[in-house]
Amino acid sequence: VPGKESAAVEHFAMALRQIPMILADNAGFDSQELCGQLKAAHAKGQHAMGLEFTHGGIADMEQLGIMESFRSKMSQLCSAAEAAEMIIRVDDIIKNAPRQRDGGM
Repeated sequence: VPGKESAAVEHFAMALRQIPMILADNAGFDSQELCGQLKAAHAKGQHAMGLEFTHGGIADMEQLGIMESFRSKMSQLCSAAEAAEMIIRVDDIIKNAPRQRDGGM
């Protein structure tokens, strides 16, 4: 993605990469270790690998029978992006609120 949009895409990707870290932290596991293992597995082409919290490791989600539809993921992703955009817009409106005018003329 060229231009200014590349920064937005890059930061959005960084935010998405935080999701497995937060899930692992909340489950009480070493998030750095698990996400490192997951990233290495994905780099090797094992794209069905995911976090498995029963034993605290990574596993093949296809073998475990955990499948999500692409439409479901896209819907969730679009909803999250729209919510973030609305929060930013409200924040801009609050920051740029019109100044109060004096009543005396």
